[in-house]
Amino acid sequence: MSAQPRSEVSLPRPTGEAPDAALLAEAVTRLRRALRSSIRTDYPWETLPMAQVELLQVLGQHSPTRISDLAARRRLAPSTVSGLIGQMINAGLVARDVDPADRRASVVTLTDAGRDQLAAWTAAHERRMDAALAALDHEARAAIANALPALFQLAEHLGEPTGGAETP
Repeated sequence: MSAQPRSEVSLPRPTGEAPDAALLAEAVTRLRRALRSSIRTDYPWETLPMAQVELLQVLGQHSPTRISDLAARRRLAPSTVSGLIGQMINAGLVARDVDPADRRASVVTLTDAGRDQLAAWTAAHERRMDAALAALDHEARAAIANALPALFQLAEHLGEPTGGAETP
């Protein structure tokens, strides 16, 4: 694989103050884009839309579950999740069954193919991330490791209602 040009970003030195929100948002966007792009380059079989991968991830932890619960967990409209689930049923990744607790409702479960796809997706991403981390110096790896708890905490706070209208 040929080296791609890197765009350099002038990062402020840590001061103990909150990071610039725009810079943090840009870093997160670049990380997601770079990871997704590198996976498609290194693993061309990886073609699942991210929305479906995220539903597989939820189902990997909470299966079986109702579509309304999936929608709430991913903060999506139930109709959107229902459409995605329909595509995933056609692909053999999930199955829809009657909810044993309420026969009027249905639940979605991962199929063996869905579990295999999720495991392959996860392993490919972990291998790619491991390779990228290995290319960093010890100080950068340590900084990332030290930032992980705060990043998870930030994600939790981003998921909380703000009282105002949310923008997409």
